[in-house]
Amino acid sequence: MNFDFSDDQKFLREEARKFLSAKCTTAEVRAVLDDETMSHNEAVWQQIVEMGWLGTAIAEEHGGLGLGMLELCVIAEELGRALAPVPFASTVYFFAEALKLAGSDAQKAALLPKVADGSAIGCIAASEGPGAVEAGKLATEYKDGKLSGTKIPVTDGDIATHAVVLARDGAGVSLVLVALDQPGVTRTSIETIEPTRSHAEIVFDGAEGERLGAQGDGETLYNEVMNRAAVLLAFEQTGGASICLEMATDYAKERYAFGRPIGGNQAIKHKLAEMYVKNEVARSNAYYGAWALSTDAAELPEAAAAARIAASEAYWFASKENIQTHGGMGFTWEVDCHLYYRRAKLLAVQAGAPAVWKEKLVRALETRNAA
Repeated sequence: MNFDFSDDQKFLREEARKFLSAKCTTAEVRAVLDDETMSHNEAVWQQIVEMGWLGTAIAEEHGGLGLGMLELCVIAEELGRALAPVPFASTVYFFAEALKLAGSDAQKAALLPKVADGSAIGCIAASEGPGAVEAGKLATEYKDGKLSGTKIPVTDGDIATHAVVLARDGAGVSLVLVALDQPGVTRTSIETIEPTRSHAEIVFDGAEGERLGAQGDGETLYNEVMNRAAVLLAFEQTGGASICLEMATDYAKERYAFGRPIGGNQAIKHKLAEMYVKNEVARSNAYYGAWALSTDAAELPEAAAAARIAASEAYWFASKENIQTHGGMGFTWEVDCHLYYRRAKLLAVQAGAPAVWKEKLVRALETRNAA
């Protein structure tokens, strides 16, 4: 079994890296961080739209490129390396995947072309506060075509045009598709550790919506969307972790102390070696997840959970040790280390914290072993 990418996919990765290296430097990331009025970098976003990346895994009949999930994984890793301050993940990993998975033909025809051409920005709204999302504890309700309740935090919820909302619906829960530019929706931006990815509180007060998928299937569909998004987020995290290792290694080679590079010190060597090992474990699990995602394999739940856990651990560790390797300079605003630490902390909880995914992994393994 070959878990490597094809030559065409590797070429796509090289071209994506060249593009992002030129158009999405840390200067573009800092522009959002330094300006409280900016939710994302619009210039970078429009260039990504022009590249057609939003439609990578969307069928040609809906205006996409008609490629596949492996190509999307490749792009996700490069976006992670670049710390792209854009609503790509919310729109593509969550919103578009929910539409592809559960949308009717009419819903797909209406919205997937808008995702592909950048005229629609999507998000998923499930959380209602601290803790894991649990269907039995949801307060948001969908009744008679109207949605009422509060979701917080919602990644990119302040700039999204549409949302997929997890809500109570009769005796069960359903996914509800909602346009956010209507009177029954109130949005308030909220502060997080990572301002380059905006978040919001969304209050629904009789907002009109329509089911995405069948009534009562919300929990199952939501979990399937999370499995897909987990793999793509793992590639973003792996990309970010690899940059942290590169930054730390380069600095260890050029920073001299007591007449020798600090990379010659055993403590620094151990840091870099452990970063490398964790990164490779994360990459192996991400590749397994990519295989399961691209083939719609039965192993996707456990592969997604393993990828999510390993990538979250690797990125957090690499971003932390990158700061430590840079010493006193690593804690300063001027050095870029904190940009990766912020993103690592955010991505670790964006689709559920590692503890949630560890529980999912245990359940997936128990289910498989019991079969």
